[in-house]
Amino acid sequence: MAINQIVTPLDSAVLETKEQYKVYFKIVAHALNELVNSIEKENICTDAETTFVKQYCELLTYSLEAFRIKYLFDDDERMRVDLTESGFPNYLEFRYLYNDLELKQEHVSKLPDVSKVKAEFLETLLKEKQPINDRKLHQAASVIYYSSVEKQFIYKRFVQGKILPVMGLDAEHMVSWSFYDVTANRPFICFMYFDLHKEKVEDVKREIYSVLESTADRNMDIDMMAYAIDKKLPYVFPKRIKKIDLGPLHSVFAKDELEITHVILKAIVEKTFDLSAYAISLHISEAVSTSEFKEGNFFNKQVLQVWEKSKAKNYLFCPHRVMQAMYDNIPETINSLTGNPIEIPSLKLE
Repeated sequence: MAINQIVTPLDSAVLETKEQYKVYFKIVAHALNELVNSIEKENICTDAETTFVKQYCELLTYSLEAFRIKYLFDDDERMRVDLTESGFPNYLEFRYLYNDLELKQEHVSKLPDVSKVKAEFLETLLKEKQPINDRKLHQAASVIYYSSVEKQFIYKRFVQGKILPVMGLDAEHMVSWSFYDVTANRPFICFMYFDLHKEKVEDVKREIYSVLESTADRNMDIDMMAYAIDKKLPYVFPKRIKKIDLGPLHSVFAKDELEITHVILKAIVEKTFDLSAYAISLHISEAVSTSEFKEGNFFNKQVLQVWEKSKAKNYLFCPHRVMQAMYDNIPETINSLTGNPIEIPSLKLE
């Protein structure tokens, strides 16, 4: 199947051919890279937050490259793009990838040496003047996959960031974390700004990390997340919590019913857009502590925060031609965004 024959039936989310893999990974990696650049350029996040967003997106991009190598010459397995409002790989793909690397040494021991594979390729191409068969290509991809992909750089379901001091804000510390929501099948990045009561960071950081992983590892209303964290950490006084929802990614591979996605799909079908046309949404929700109250009995009272949700901010990042199509077809949806769509470079497929 050629690139221009890729179809997107809503009941199918499987990438079937090498060409589809190449196009898909190029679109997702390009979109994430341009998203980070625009977040920095448009001052959507603070400098410190932007640094963490970049690091988490680098983990995602690294994982995508690992997927590309893993599936490129595998005729038995197919990678699945999520069916919901996502456009990203299904969460199980990340889980399988991590499990693969847990057994890395076992797999490597069954594969031929890299130098032997190279020698066979040169023999076939230069002396025999024959193309490399698919089985050998798959074998070579497996060698590269298991010998070059590092487990510690794979994006996991929950990724914990370090606690850092804060300068110039009404809180002493900041901590970040990221998670891949199993239901939405999208990555989220969170930040919490907080003070400590008679405690040192080193003494409570393990407890903070544990509570974040057990309490704030999935998508939920921001005030519910804030209260749950506050309730389980009596020595921590959270002041501000921010959640960034990366996606959905709207492209030829998206399988949702969103208006933005279907404007792109329709234009691709009508040959108005190239196959590489894309847009990526970004949603930011934030809760701020406005006051405190005490909860519990006389002997066991806990100071908790009163949370106020800010109005959610919704952004759309897309190339200029896609932006024009959005204004022409769904102006009300575009006008409901926090600001005008933010222009990012288009992607040219070779």
